[in-house]
Amino acid sequence: MNRSLTSPNAALPRLGLPNLGLGVGLRAAHFSHILEHWPAVDWFEAISENFMDSQGRPRYVLDRIAERYPIVLHGVSLSIGSRDPLNLEYLRKLKKLADETAARWISDHLCWTGVAGRNTHDLLPIPLNEESLRHVVARIRAVQEILERPLVLENPSTYVTFADSTMSDWEFLTRMAEEADCGLLLDVNNVYVSSTNHDWDAAEYVRRVPHRRVVQFHLAGHTNCGTHLIDTHDGEVIDPVWALYRLAHELTGGASTLLEWDAKIPAFPVVHAEVLKAKRHMSAALPGFAASPQPRIQKPSTAPAAIPIAGLPLAAPSEAIGQPLHFVPPEVR
Repeated sequence: MNRSLTSPNAALPRLGLPNLGLGVGLRAAHFSHILEHWPAVDWFEAISENFMDSQGRPRYVLDRIAERYPIVLHGVSLSIGSRDPLNLEYLRKLKKLADETAARWISDHLCWTGVAGRNTHDLLPIPLNEESLRHVVARIRAVQEILERPLVLENPSTYVTFADSTMSDWEFLTRMAEEADCGLLLDVNNVYVSSTNHDWDAAEYVRRVPHRRVVQFHLAGHTNCGTHLIDTHDGEVIDPVWALYRLAHELTGGASTLLEWDAKIPAFPVVHAEVLKAKRHMSAALPGFAASPQPRIQKPSTAPAAIPIAGLPLAAPSEAIGQPLHFVPPEVR
C-alpha cells in the first residue's frame, strides 16, 4: 500500500474506520468467563505481544473470540520513537496476527520502549521538537507501508518533560497525525494524568487534537500518589476523566471506546459495567465546557510536598514510585 500521499479517507471521521461501540480489554483472567457466557460486549482489544508468538491456549481463545466479536490489536513494543531500526520481524508477526484475526485496526503508543535491541517493557517519553517529529513521522509511514493499513497511535501518560522540547503535547500529536497520515487513540485518562503531572489544561488538549483522526478512546483508572498521578489501570474511572470523555465524544462525534483494567482485576461483569457507564456521557450536554474561558479539570486535593522539577513535583525519598510508570502486566501463558 503506497501511503506516500494523503489517504483518501483522511478527511473522513475516524479515517473511515467504524465506531465499534463499547469494548473491553481482553485479559487472561476473563478467558473462562467469556468462553462460557459470550457476554454482550461490542468488541475486544487484545495486547498484540501476548498473542504474536503463542499457539497455545491464549491464541486458541483469541481465535474463538474473533469468530464472534470485532478485534482490535493494541501493542506495547513497536517503539515508534526509538533510534533503533524498525524491527521487521516484529512487524511481520504483527501483520500476520492482524490478518488472521481480521483486526479492525492496529494501535500502539507514541513512545520508545528500549535501545540497542533491549526492551524496558515501559512506555518512555520522547522530546517534543522538530527533530523528533521528523523521525517519528518517517517511521510511522514506513510501518504503515509494511502493515498495509493505517497505524493508530496513543498519547501515553508522562511523568517527566525535556528541556529541549519546543512544542506542546497536543501540537506534536496533531502535526504527527497530519504529516504521517495516521490515526489517533485518544487515551482520556492519560490526558488527565499528564495534565495533572505537568500542570497544563486537559480540556485544551482535547479541544486542540485533530478530532477527525481520533479512531478510538481509552478509559481507565489511575493512582493518586499525592504529588503526582500514575496510570495504573487498577480501578474505576473518576468523574473528571468522565467529564473529559464527554467533551471528547462531543467534539469527535463519537469513536470506539474501550476500558482498560490491568491490575487488581475484578470479575468480568464489574469491568463490563464500568465501560457501560460511558453511555451516560455520549449525548449529554456539556455546560461545564461550553463557556469561555475554559474551566480547569479538577486536580488532586493533596498538595505537592516536594520541589517541582521540569513541571513534575518529585516525591520525597520515602515516597518513591513503587510501580512502573505505565503498568503493562504480563499475561498468563
